[in-house]
Amino acid sequence: MSIVLASLAAGAATLAAPATPADPQAARDLVRRCEGKESFSDPAPPARIFGNVWYVGTCNVTVLLVTGPAGHILVDAATEEAVPSILDNIRAAGFEPKDVRWIVSSHEHFDHVGGLAALARATGARVAATRAAAKVIRSGKVSPADPQAQEIHGSRPARVDRLIDTGDVVRAGPLALTAFATPGHTEGSTSWHWKSCDGADCRTVTYVDSVTALPLGTYRFADHPERVAMFRNTFAQVEALECGILLTPHPSASAMFERMSAERRLDEPGACKALAAGARDRLEKALAQ
Repeated sequence: MSIVLASLAAGAATLAAPATPADPQAARDLVRRCEGKESFSDPAPPARIFGNVWYVGTCNVTVLLVTGPAGHILVDAATEEAVPSILDNIRAAGFEPKDVRWIVSSHEHFDHVGGLAALARATGARVAATRAAAKVIRSGKVSPADPQAQEIHGSRPARVDRLIDTGDVVRAGPLALTAFATPGHTEGSTSWHWKSCDGADCRTVTYVDSVTALPLGTYRFADHPERVAMFRNTFAQVEALECGILLTPHPSASAMFERMSAERRLDEPGACKALAAGARDRLEKALAQ
């Protein structure tokens, strides 16, 4: 395990008192308005998750606004079609899009970076990504090595202003988001962690990228041992984390809306272990098939 992940595992032990969702009613309204919606671009209302972390994405794709006194950071960009609703959500939450300083991403599929070019243009924010992700983001073309390459389309090319590696920190004043690579779903898959506070209650927030082994077309994981090794290394990293408040690029992957609505604990103990275990099981089933 890298030094940055070892530090996260050791320093984010779950507190005895559960973290309190910031606005359960707003989250329940989000769920109600998204009922039956299946598109990646269906607009959803904003909802504050905890402290300075807001959900400003769509019904099925997470976009996070992490706010600060010296500017904000957006995590992920959803689809190009979703950009107007994301900008509306930032404003509805009480913030100005022009105050977004950085946009970072989870992985380089169109449903997470399709809106990147338009959001960067609308906000004036800079974009940070790993080298593997930047290659796809800049070209707009899906990597031919991607397990979904045969059936997934690309996205509008976007600029990348800063190349990052595991342990690098993206800052906006006191905001500090630390990246760690979690490849498998794509070569550039990137997860993030940071501290957020609700008054004196400060928690680790961990945004774990998609860890799903999803082959499309004729792709078979059994033919690609290097991809299987990527996944298994990522699973080991993720399950070692005490992730605090777990957030994911698709809310359904970690029951985010249920936890935001206070139907379940926001900072469920063992959440990262459970996420990795489910992903490992899916990979083993794909290998067996």
